[in-house]
Amino acid sequence: MKLLVLDRDGVINHDSPDYIKSPEEWLPIPGSLEAISQLTRAGWTIVVATNQSGVGRGMYDVAMLNQIHARMHRKVGQAGGHIAAIFFCPHTPEAGCECRKPSPGMLTDIQRRYGVPAGQLVMVGDSLRDLQAVAAVGGRPVLVRTGNGRKTEAGGNLPEGTLVFDDLAAVAADLLQD
Repeated sequence: MKLLVLDRDGVINHDSPDYIKSPEEWLPIPGSLEAISQLTRAGWTIVVATNQSGVGRGMYDVAMLNQIHARMHRKVGQAGGHIAAIFFCPHTPEAGCECRKPSPGMLTDIQRRYGVPAGQLVMVGDSLRDLQAVAAVGGRPVLVRTGNGRKTEAGGNLPEGTLVFDDLAAVAADLLQD
């Protein structure tokens, strides 16, 4: 199975320091929907793993998060792509849970659900915590420069073997060459 895990905010859609709190605020990054479509058509299974502490902070509830994700599914589908599943952590950083990236809980759950060995798990993120989470399970971290990616790259301390691309479209182009 060819499985690709994507962070949401900053990878698929524009991020906001004020959080994405409604479907109307969810705006795709140019080229991201087409990238998911190309990967889907090439046989890749796309899964999203996203921290959503806005739920834990009371900024929006799970019903609203589901509406946001419904918009994302709809837009990806209109572009010809498919997201197989969305894993999310609703907790605040202070909760100390195992599912919030950089902890590897969500990625461990994804591995278990899809039967993908750790060394074959690839995750695309724009933040150090995304890269740390996939590295913690022995997977391959991929950084995009969209969202917080440029800041993350400039900060250094990337996990060993991290690949860096301008955006999700560039990641897709590279994966489709293989």
